[in-house]
Formats: sequence, C-alpha cells, structure tokens
Amino acid sequence: MKSILVLNGPNLNLLGIREPEQYGSTTLADVEALCIEEGKRLGIEVSCLQSNHEGELVEAIHGAREGVLNGSCLGVVFNAGAYTHTSIALHDAIKGAEVPVIEVHISNVHARESFRHHSYLSPAAAGIIVGLGVDGYLLGINALVRRAGK
Repeated sequence: MKSILVLNGPNLNLLGIREPEQYGSTTLADVEALCIEEGKRLGIEVSCLQSNHEGELVEAIHGAREGVLNGSCLGVVFNAGAYTHTSIALHDAIKGAEVPVIEVHISNVHARESFRHHSYLSPAAAGIIVGLGVDGYLLGINALVRRAGK
C-alpha cells in the first residue's frame, strides 16, 4: 500500500489550546484521525509525526526519501509551524531528499504578522495550502495522490 507522511512542527501539539481564534478548537489528535481516515478512503496509508525539534523533522523528511525512491511513499504533507519562517535546514532537506512536499498552514499566514509572510519552505515545496483550516491537510493528501496519478 502506498503511504503519505503527515508531518507537524513546533507547537502544533497545542492545537485546540493555543490561540483558538487563529487555529480553531480541533486538536492534533483530531487532525491525525482525519488524515488517517482520508487515507483509508483513498486507499493510502497515512502516518503522522509531530516534533518540536528541527532535527527530528529533517530526519523524517530524509526518511521519506527511500519510500519515494522505491515508489511506496507519495510524499509529505508538512505544517512546519514557525520553522516555516526560519529554517533553511528544512528547505535544504526537502530539496536534497527530493521528496514531494505539500506545505500546509491552518491560518492565512499572509493576513498575520509580517514575519509570517516569508516561507523558506515554499520554494522547495511541490505545493502550498494556506488558510483553509485543518481541511488543508486533507487537500494536501489529495494533492499528493493526484500528483501520483492514483
């Protein structure tokens, strides 16, 4: 069975608690369950990982490379949180591993503070979904499936 990794960065473990006016009341466990169910609907295995540590996120992207190369992994749906705006290491990991990544943001980062307007990941991403709430994750999964011609 083909797979997709849903990867979440720092502070996303606080979904449902942190700034609900910005991110809503859906928890990370809710998001992961929605993603797994969407994968089942599409015949795709979805695995989820959240980390507050940049190096662990880099390792997860590197780890997806083997699956992409052997055809078992379609790519990564990635909400890097604040690392979006600071991490050249994650940009380099995406480019170096040659893993299709759909960058996802729950809120519309372009309608927020100016420091959130720049993404180091976007130039390396296959696509970007911004401001559609947690539905962005489901759209990202569907985008990877469509890209693969499934």
